[in-house]
Amino acid sequence: MKLVTADEMRELDRRTIEEAGIPAEELMLTAGEGVADALRRLVSLHQLEEAPVLFVAGCGNNGGDAFVAARCLHEEGWPIECWLAGAEQKLTGAALTHFKRMKKAGVRVELLDRSEHWTHAAECGTDAEILVDGLLGTGASGEPRGVVADAIQFVDAQADRALVVAIDMPSAMAVRADLTVTIGLPKIDVVQSENMDYVGNLEGVDLGIPPAFVEPAGAEPELELIHPTDLTPLFPRRPRDTHKGAYGQVLCIGGSKGFSGAITMAARATARSGAGLVSAFVPEAIHPLVAPAIPEVMVHSSMPESNWTSILAGPGMGRSATTCEQVLQLLEHATGPLILDADAITVLADHIAAVAAAKGPLVLTPHPGEFAALFGLKVKDVQEDRFGMAKMAADKLGAVIVLKGAGTVVAAPGRPVAINLTGNPGMATGGSGDVLSGILAGLAGQGIPPYEAACAAVWLHGRAGDLAAAEKSQAAVIAPDLIEKLPDAFRDISCR
Repeated sequence: MKLVTADEMRELDRRTIEEAGIPAEELMLTAGEGVADALRRLVSLHQLEEAPVLFVAGCGNNGGDAFVAARCLHEEGWPIECWLAGAEQKLTGAALTHFKRMKKAGVRVELLDRSEHWTHAAECGTDAEILVDGLLGTGASGEPRGVVADAIQFVDAQADRALVVAIDMPSAMAVRADLTVTIGLPKIDVVQSENMDYVGNLEGVDLGIPPAFVEPAGAEPELELIHPTDLTPLFPRRPRDTHKGAYGQVLCIGGSKGFSGAITMAARATARSGAGLVSAFVPEAIHPLVAPAIPEVMVHSSMPESNWTSILAGPGMGRSATTCEQVLQLLEHATGPLILDADAITVLADHIAAVAAAKGPLVLTPHPGEFAALFGLKVKDVQEDRFGMAKMAADKLGAVIVLKGAGTVVAAPGRPVAINLTGNPGMATGGSGDVLSGILAGLAGQGIPPYEAACAAVWLHGRAGDLAAAEKSQAAVIAPDLIEKLPDAFRDISCR
């Protein structure tokens, strides 16, 4: 999905109002209803149906979106309250119209237009379990001042104990949101590495902006956001007379003594991703551990022969000379998509030329440490320019690069750098990367092109992690939970 600057989004809004003839009041209604929809999904996911919700609104259009959402949910019986950071007299236009409708509907409104009001609010706190940040949007400029700055500080402080939802963008990028509901097109600021801790997950609200207006827009044409609408076409309806051979034969290579779990989870994730036939090649010493754990996978202790439609190597392999030799052989002979993860990447630090000369399509899935080691860099340098580093590696190696981390980046030669915003800190647990590589191998094995398969895999992986965290809490998530939630993640991009 295309990313835009705040200025470009304001211009799109202007053209939609003035040239397409859609009144500002109607656009605000659509935006607010979209925010309400996002809150319904959040509440259902976290099982917070009776939770009090506090909207903290400013006097601009961002506040107007909040007024609409607050009214919609109040009319459904939700326990809603709205605090206005400013004087009612400052409201104008569509925001004023929707403020009056909200008050008429009976939403409890508090006017906090002096700093001492916010000092008192900070001392007393709130029993709201969800706070909605509707203070500042794309129309804001400069540092926040006065009661708006006080309100931002108040909302961010609540992020330690409650869920926070930001409308369009976290205000001044100073509110730690769990979910940002972007209005119209996503803004380029939300994907910058330094803002990841503020944006949280991202959902979009379609304002109905005419495609002809959207087409020429785009802050950075070589940078895109991975969005479910882009992924749905990758999963067409399966014919009724289909069979397992139509969905690929995938080989997962990995494991070593003491490290049987990684390849077990990777192979299971491959099978759960829709691959028709999945095999695993593991050392004989761990075969008795792996085979019973994944009955849906054919487990071998000698290299099986087949026409593999994709191969995954790396999870739990170890960093021995034998691993290096096996990976170099795969680079030289594999003709289908080859996915290298973990140890299979680490052992190639002295073999960059062999990687660049790979016979078939290649995907590497390094975390920042593995990426830095592969290219002789410092992790700090990688993290400071994740987009540029991923693009450099893709161009240098002629491969798809999946640079993992908060805001996983996917790069390929001649393609836009794609960034993913699903996922959460609960996924910082052993085995999470093995699950991702398994999903990717399963998708590539079904014939989805490697770049598209990588984009879909990171989105599904993150979405499964979000679903798991909502059910079990971030602290309690373990890698197998991601595999369990994959079916629900797939349902978000395919009705079947």
